[in-house]
Amino acid sequence: MAYQWLKARQTKYTAYAGLYVIVILAVLAAVNFLANRYDKSYDATANKQFSLSDQTIKVVKNLPRDVTIDYFDDTARFPQARDLLDRYAALSTKLRVDYIDPVKKPQQARAAGFQRDVPILVTNGTRKEEAKSLSEEEVTGALIRSLKTGERVACFVTGSGEHSIDDSARGGYSAAKDALTRNNYKTQTISLLQAANPAAPAGSAAPPAIGKPEVPKSCTVLVVAGPRYAYTQPEADAIKAYVEGGGHTLFLLDPPLNLNATDKTQDNAPLDTLLTGWGVTPGKDLALDTSGVGQIFGLGPEVPLVATYDSHPIVNQMKDVATAFPLARTLDVKNSDKTSVEKLFSTGDNSFATTNLSSNRVSIDPKKDKKGPLVLAAAGTYNSATPGRFVVVGSSMWLGNSFIRFNGNQDLFLNMINWLTADEDLISIRPKAAQDQPLNISGQKLGMLFWLSIVIFPLAVVSFGLATWWKRR
Repeated sequence: MAYQWLKARQTKYTAYAGLYVIVILAVLAAVNFLANRYDKSYDATANKQFSLSDQTIKVVKNLPRDVTIDYFDDTARFPQARDLLDRYAALSTKLRVDYIDPVKKPQQARAAGFQRDVPILVTNGTRKEEAKSLSEEEVTGALIRSLKTGERVACFVTGSGEHSIDDSARGGYSAAKDALTRNNYKTQTISLLQAANPAAPAGSAAPPAIGKPEVPKSCTVLVVAGPRYAYTQPEADAIKAYVEGGGHTLFLLDPPLNLNATDKTQDNAPLDTLLTGWGVTPGKDLALDTSGVGQIFGLGPEVPLVATYDSHPIVNQMKDVATAFPLARTLDVKNSDKTSVEKLFSTGDNSFATTNLSSNRVSIDPKKDKKGPLVLAAAGTYNSATPGRFVVVGSSMWLGNSFIRFNGNQDLFLNMINWLTADEDLISIRPKAAQDQPLNISGQKLGMLFWLSIVIFPLAVVSFGLATWWKRR
């Protein structure tokens, strides 16, 4: 009888244990299934270093067709690549990531289009785009290029002291050129002073007639990058005809400073008159930010900071991202008969516009100088059969190599280009580079950490153990 009771009890406990094991396995399976299907993570870094940017999320989630990302490398390096690329794959079922070792699987690598020194290929149908490195900026750039059809050309005007896209110095625009290239734009320079010169009619002794300047039809967008010398009227007329005929132009116009014989920007009357006719009047002044916020970044009052923006597709995604505009002039904005113009952003209340443009020292006369907010940028549309678009910014140095990486400057530039060319779907905040944020600890705090971690906490643990032993002794 006792034996049967023990056997029944043992069977009962075995059933309970088996049931518990089954329940635990079921819970683990469910958790694993949900974790794989709904992959969630939290990024606690200050600049969201381990999160994909808004632009990447927007592009991947709106993929119109299936896209494949092929990563080529040694198998041992796959885990490092998965940290980034698996985040792409988790955003859309239309995006697949393949990890291929060219040494172990050469046939598969060759079929995928593997080339030496090309670590990542984005394939969209028959179109393949390269990503030069394992970074979000490169991968997203390649993804965007694979989705866009047709050639996009950004033309930079030269001939009047504009910033050069081939100049890698502090004031050059080589970084702006690189940013455009990563976003599926080709860049070229054009001179509106060089007009077409058709051949003379046969048998004629007269010299060939010189045609009037015009913007090439191949230009998707035109950039007037801070001319130091005034344009001729035919140059201004060529830009006018381009925009009013449905073209897109970004004007970056510096104040007419006259600091010395070598540092001088001429008053550009033809361009000023053109823009005034469209509803944007550049001021003959210099915006100064007296709030002192710029000192946090080591900037003076002649570099106004902007952290709030008006309502417009160009800046709607900027939110509280700061941008800086060294040596900026103000703009007076209003609609004209054929244009619709909107402000993009202004300086804060603690700012002034000085008309003293020939002094190397910053001076403000509160009684004479205009007080902020001061408009620094505007966007407009010329209403015609084929609407033209234009953006005017009262500074050009903000896109120079020394400033384009400042917070949101590059994002703002690309947003302007995308709005001008009607690529509003790409307007967003772009991938950010990792920031070095060292932990600065004073000598006093370092000493406190030493005593807490090396002395006090270990002694507390030992004392607690001795007290427990003594009590149980």
